[in-house]
Amino acid sequence: MGTRHNYKNLKIWQLGLEIVNDISDILVDFPKHERYGLSSQISRCSVSMPSNIAEGSAKTDKGFKNFIDYSLGSSFELGTQLLVAHHRKYIDNGTLKKLEDKIAEWQRMTMGFQNGLD
Repeated sequence: MGTRHNYKNLKIWQLGLEIVNDISDILVDFPKHERYGLSSQISRCSVSMPSNIAEGSAKTDKGFKNFIDYSLGSSFELGTQLLVAHHRKYIDNGTLKKLEDKIAEWQRMTMGFQNGLD
């Protein structure tokens, strides 16, 4: 049956949750008219990262890999949406850089973790 992972102990889940919280903090300052647009997309993508890891952790390694793919996809989508937000002047250079660095670190860790699965 293979081992199942306790997602709460996974560094990639923990860092993913940290990114969700960082994103949540910046969205407070986004214009109200973006609530159902960009803000909503950014929020969904960030939440999808640790959520898919949590959901996938209940699967076999093969199944888990697929959920990690979804998770990674969301992270790249998030990176793109943050560039749009920066272009619209909702986030400054420093905030963008900090988030991009954290997302890149998460992506490296997550790909490494995925490669370690059977």
